[in-house]
Amino acid sequence: MDYSRPNLADALAAAYVAGTLRGGARHRFVSLLSAHPTLRDAVQAWQARLMPLTGALQPVPPPARVWQQIESRLWPAAANSAVTEPWWRRLGVWRGISAFATVAALTLGLTLSLPPPAQPPVVVVLQGTAGDAQGVNTFVASVSGDGRALVTRPLMPVNLTAGQVLELWSVPPQGNPVSLGLIAADGATVVPRGRLPAALLKGGTAALAVSLEPPGGSPTGAPTGPVLYAGKLQI
Repeated sequence: MDYSRPNLADALAAAYVAGTLRGGARHRFVSLLSAHPTLRDAVQAWQARLMPLTGALQPVPPPARVWQQIESRLWPAAANSAVTEPWWRRLGVWRGISAFATVAALTLGLTLSLPPPAQPPVVVVLQGTAGDAQGVNTFVASVSGDGRALVTRPLMPVNLTAGQVLELWSVPPQGNPVSLGLIAADGATVVPRGRLPAALLKGGTAALAVSLEPPGGSPTGAPTGPVLYAGKLQI
């Protein structure tokens, strides 16, 4: 299976981050991440999209009966004798204290080791430049909060001939556009991290644009065909 295909990588990464990829398929996907940059970039892009949504969720503590049932299943003898023994001789008390200390240590370790929450992505809408003659189609580009991942997707497939491709450009405040590579006309494209400007979200890019080019992309390093879509990068 060709995991470098953007559509496949995007679909698998979306299911992995959303938690719908389970069982053996999830284990296989995790084992593939270290060898496939396209999959890693797709996962980072979807994490940047979805993880900020979890900040709105409030934690829900489990009812006391849940812990009582767990303890009665794990240590039934201690649970049955708890009514007759003094509290300082109850095994469940010391197990509870030990468990609390273990949980506290793990929580502290996770707090110190986990990275800070991901910043929300920046979404750029690239509108058609030909007005009504071009129809209602637009491109959407999602840039991760750290500027290290970019995904494009047309809202509707773009009709191209056999001798035409779409090329994405980073337009700086001053100077010439910089090619970010070819993008799909009918699905998601994950732009490789190595193609993204280091200052993408720090003023290095004022807008994104999509031009029509010959097979293989622009031969000159600048747009040679018409610019079909463009959108300002607003931070």
